[in-house]
Amino acid sequence: MTQNKIIAEFMDWTEDFDSITHEGNKWWSDPNTHKYHTSWDWLMPVVIKCFEVDDSVNDDLNFKLNDALLETNIDSLYKVVVEFIKNYNTI
Repeated sequence: MTQNKIIAEFMDWTEDFDSITHEGNKWWSDPNTHKYHTSWDWLMPVVIKCFEVDDSVNDDLNFKLNDALLETNIDSLYKVVVEFIKNYNTI
């Protein structure tokens, strides 16, 4: 999944590691094994980082991120996170 690779790069995961353990979760460097699109445990640290860097992106994306969180639909939140990161990467 190319979107998972975008997220993994945003989270500073590199392909230099076979695996990384983070708070009891195993994070693989291969984006095809990342579970950002299916696991709240994987996606929420990304959302937190988005909020930490949110001064760099437009307000519309911040509102979309908040709305997707309130909706509590992982598919919607995942799509907004990817959009947020793509916008962040262009700055």
